[in-house]
Amino acid sequence: MKALIVIDVQNDFCPGGALAVPGGDGIVHGINTLMNDFEAVVLTQDWHPAGHSSFASSHSGKNPYDLTEMPYGPQVLWPDHCIQGSLGAKFHTELHTDRADLIIRKGYNPAIDSYSAFFENDHETPTGLEGYLRTRGISQVTMVGLALDFCVNYSAVDAAKLGFDVTVREDLCRAIDLDGSLAAARQGMKAKGVRLA
Repeated sequence: MKALIVIDVQNDFCPGGALAVPGGDGIVHGINTLMNDFEAVVLTQDWHPAGHSSFASSHSGKNPYDLTEMPYGPQVLWPDHCIQGSLGAKFHTELHTDRADLIIRKGYNPAIDSYSAFFENDHETPTGLEGYLRTRGISQVTMVGLALDFCVNYSAVDAAKLGFDVTVREDLCRAIDLDGSLAAARQGMKAKGVRLA
């Protein structure tokens, strides 16, 4: 069985949002169309409490996009975004959310960020998505969404490490491209056996 995993197509990652990915809203209709080709559709949703430790505003003297060290490793500090219950955390209004079998919320632990749909950024704490896919007999996953070089990248690499057959549809993703992060993400995904289509 095949699943489509739609990563973080939320208002704050679309133009006008707090952490807008250029052209982020331009992928919504293509994703909606693609949903029809899959037996299962999973949506992920960034879901941060106010004052999350990955927000630059939580660190005195730090600016958005600065890098800091956390107990689990290096962490980019972001503008406040996708705060639980806020308009910015809601899915893009045109995304066909009714097609989703499952919505995975991530980043809700205030002490640790969570880019991947499978693990928090310590690479150990699971979200439960792996178990869901396995119990449904899903072995192939296709990923789309925002942002290609962060949450899509981390999700794709983790899925490949867990033994899933992974494809990333680059035409239905958009990237932040922070200091060469897009090229590094592409290289890293290919090295782990992720197909870029």
